[in-house]
Amino acid sequence: MRPKPLANIRIIDLTRLLPGPMCTLHLADMGADVIKIEDPKVGDYARAAAGPDRSPSAYFLCANRNKRGFQLNLGLPGGREVFLDLAKDADVIVESFRPGVVARLGIDYETIKAINPRIVYCSITGYGQTGPYRNRAGHDLNYCAYAGITDQIGHKGGPPAIPNIQFADLAGGALSAAMGILAALVDVGRAGAGRYIDVSMTDCALVNAVVPLIGYLDSGRVAPRGADLLSGALPCYGVYETLDGRYMAIAAPEEKFWRAFCEAVEHPELISARMAMGREGKEARDRLAEIFRAHPMSWWIGKLEGVDCCVSPVLDLQESMENEHFEARGMFVGTDRYFDNEGDNGGAREEMTQFAFPLKISDFEFGVTRPAPRRGEHTTEILAELGYSDDRIQTLARDGVI
Repeated sequence: MRPKPLANIRIIDLTRLLPGPMCTLHLADMGADVIKIEDPKVGDYARAAAGPDRSPSAYFLCANRNKRGFQLNLGLPGGREVFLDLAKDADVIVESFRPGVVARLGIDYETIKAINPRIVYCSITGYGQTGPYRNRAGHDLNYCAYAGITDQIGHKGGPPAIPNIQFADLAGGALSAAMGILAALVDVGRAGAGRYIDVSMTDCALVNAVVPLIGYLDSGRVAPRGADLLSGALPCYGVYETLDGRYMAIAAPEEKFWRAFCEAVEHPELISARMAMGREGKEARDRLAEIFRAHPMSWWIGKLEGVDCCVSPVLDLQESMENEHFEARGMFVGTDRYFDNEGDNGGAREEMTQFAFPLKISDFEFGVTRPAPRRGEHTTEILAELGYSDDRIQTLARDGVI
């Protein structure tokens, strides 16, 4: 089988929880050798996200598959020495500590660059390495709040809503970091020198709010919550309740799609109201609400089957997982899962379903080739690759370094 695109790229992953692990997951799925470093005492908090009886959590197992596990106490001098040995042959380092922490540990970019000039060093933080907020703690909701995103989510006249999707963590942190890392690796091949990448999840979230952001930059007008062109104001772009309390989503701003919809539901009088605003828009939305409430969601699915009109049912996650399209696309894979607290060398196991790597790249096959590591599972293996003797490895273990 052809090697994956990132085969022979070694990444040292110092991150925990969601943004960093999801960034390195995408790179590991594409073939990178990701070494996940965890403290011997604490480890990644995500392991225990489902409680001690279900550790490691499914969340941890999905976000850290295809990686190798390495235990290392960076607070000890011996831990720093081991890390520097790892870094000498690495291509990428990803960390998500607050600004200044890696410098205090003696493993910052300038230190690593001195021993490995080709290193790509990526720091993922909430607010970046500079600026007045650089040292503030935060999570996804805070970053979205500062970026003006949270203010945009919700119903007209209501409070901001909290989405169950970590927009800043994933789009702002994980994907932006992966994009920067891949760009820097290309530049290393071209220029021969590594790069430092400063990822502010708040910065990236702000830029990803592209439609309301550009609207404000152009007009000076802040889009009203739940009442802007793509958030509820237009009849042709919204969510409508059905007879059985389910919902249908219509996204037909183009005239041809809107016309096809209006003709399919036998309401041609609505064709002219596609982009209606104000009173006319409200009247059209109210009429659409009446139309959709006349039948259950299943009826609407059948009614609009084959009509090229950009209308879809609002599925829950269980329905999405069972949907024929995702099945045909191979978007879910079955794997084994293990538990830390049952037996030795794996304990009880059960089957679990994970999301698949979402990209399809010609001539490559992607899958779960390695389950998420147990804490420190590959420490000895990796140290042996670095040339450490058995005696030295045993000494490091005895001293609490690994």
